[in-house]
Amino acid sequence: MRRSICFCEPNHALAGDPATWKFVYTTASHLPKGAKLRFDLESKGRELDWQIPGTNPKDKANVIWVELPNGKTISPTRVEHPETSTASFEFSLPLELKPGETITIVMKDNNAQKTVQRRRPFHLFIDPKGKGDYKESETFFLDVRGNHLKTLKIIAPSLVSRNKRFDVIVRFEDVYGNLTSNAPEGTLIDLSYEHLRENLSWKLFVPETGFIALPNLYFNEPGIYKIQLRNLKTKEQFFSPPIKCLPEGALGLYWGVLHGESVKVDSAENIEAFLRHMRDDRALQFFATSSFDSEEETSNDVWKGISAQVAEFNEDDRFVALLGFQWFGEPKEEGLRQFIYSKDQKPILRRKDTKSNSLKKIYKTSNPKEMIAIPTFSMGKSTCYDFNDFNPEFERVVEIYNAWGSSECTAKDGNYRPIEGGKNGISEAAEGSIQKALNNGCRFGFVAGGLDDRGPYQGLYDADQTQYTPGLTAILAKEHNRTSMIEALQARSCYATTGERIIIGLHIAGFSMGSELETKARPGLEFNRHVTGYCIGTEPIVKAELIRNGKVFRKLEIKDGIVEFEIDDMDPLSQIALEPREDKPPFAYYYLRAQQEDGHIAWSSPIWIDISAKNGTATTAKKMKKRVKED
Repeated sequence: MRRSICFCEPNHALAGDPATWKFVYTTASHLPKGAKLRFDLESKGRELDWQIPGTNPKDKANVIWVELPNGKTISPTRVEHPETSTASFEFSLPLELKPGETITIVMKDNNAQKTVQRRRPFHLFIDPKGKGDYKESETFFLDVRGNHLKTLKIIAPSLVSRNKRFDVIVRFEDVYGNLTSNAPEGTLIDLSYEHLRENLSWKLFVPETGFIALPNLYFNEPGIYKIQLRNLKTKEQFFSPPIKCLPEGALGLYWGVLHGESVKVDSAENIEAFLRHMRDDRALQFFATSSFDSEEETSNDVWKGISAQVAEFNEDDRFVALLGFQWFGEPKEEGLRQFIYSKDQKPILRRKDTKSNSLKKIYKTSNPKEMIAIPTFSMGKSTCYDFNDFNPEFERVVEIYNAWGSSECTAKDGNYRPIEGGKNGISEAAEGSIQKALNNGCRFGFVAGGLDDRGPYQGLYDADQTQYTPGLTAILAKEHNRTSMIEALQARSCYATTGERIIIGLHIAGFSMGSELETKARPGLEFNRHVTGYCIGTEPIVKAELIRNGKVFRKLEIKDGIVEFEIDDMDPLSQIALEPREDKPPFAYYYLRAQQEDGHIAWSSPIWIDISAKNGTATTAKKMKKRVKED
């Protein structure tokens, strides 16, 4: 049986480059006059997608037409695919096509997509009867390769111990972040760092794979390091994010996203490719899925596929994959939640189901050791959560930031990245302020979300909503596995950034972020809190503040773009302590907030100090203040 012939000229593209593309189709069967053909680019017209051409033959560039066997040309009509919203071009044959005859679809001066893809498909749907009933299809394939070498990205651990060996991965990327080996012949890369050992002098070639692993590096002395790569041909220099070397026993610092999507790969269309993108291209060390709970967005079959891929991708010491979903409840009372499971093959809890139509029901029937509930976008007007029904067992961390803004506090109170919406966007709601919740006695660590365009976020692109960079979450854990990650989140051993791998640390009396201290065991805390910390950015730090009880307590000194501090807070704890909403002891809390030169921000999780109960009852801050005045 004869088969139709489909091929492309040229048969490959460099990401983002313009060219004239020809899709040549030789039919194996008779197509009568009036037969309809629809050419589908599988492009939604986003910035990263394949450029959608116009149909006006008078245009000089970025135009599509069809060449017939007799040499004449026709212009197709653009149509939108009803299910996927991808661009298609439809035309009717003005003459019959006999077996063996050829038509050519031409796209002149048209830009290729900006993401690498092997065997990128273009579909040609055929309806011989001309009634728009497309059943047959043919496919053209074209390889999209990495463009010219532009950037060297260094992936290295953020915290290491002295003399402990670690591995580094170098990615050779084009201007769009794709792996590439497209570099001038003879390109050499020189590797170095501070305190360079004499026997370490490496010259790297650009590999065919576009990346290379460098094993067994280590530092002899504690300090702050940045690995340097220098392109000997162009003289350009590239640096890794900062690496802090500690004397001994450092926890691992792991970077990832617990809620977010990608502009390059859609998780709903291909969860396998999406997770691979997060692990390999984004170089994340952990990731949680975040589909919405509705049947329309996440069917049972889709959830089954997500669950299977999460279990498949989860790998100790490489990539921790977590099964999660988003649940949208009543504004203010429940708000928006990201649920994360600690185990595989768990059900998606749908708000329409009777057993999971409220947070109280979910919490009552779930185990806090197997599930974490993260309030997200709590200061969004339509997604607000006022924390009045805060559940400390499940809600161990809160999302202080995602790409649509920060919920730390209101713009009036000094929010660096406030939630700002246009006419049809989302404005801020003061009830969902994280600082307000902390002042009322809620206790949670900080995490950051990425970009999201689903559920309540859908349409924000077109609503003139202020959009920021996608955030990152840092988890300080003993080991790089799922169990250790969940334990660290439950212990609030984590912090948030606006997307850069900023190293931040905060300790009070030797206890790290997320800790709860009390004066009964450490009575000296009533009179003096010894606060230490540091912040090292990917760019110089320009502002660093120690927040106490929701207000700036101390602006920290910055030296050579780095923050390292020791502070003794000697204000009597009884005079500064806050009154919680419930019958609990007075308390104070501290966290660190820093901003670097390019505007990126980091927030440490808080540390709390309770004034212990005396004589079996909690002494309120008001009574203690009154007693101090009387004395």
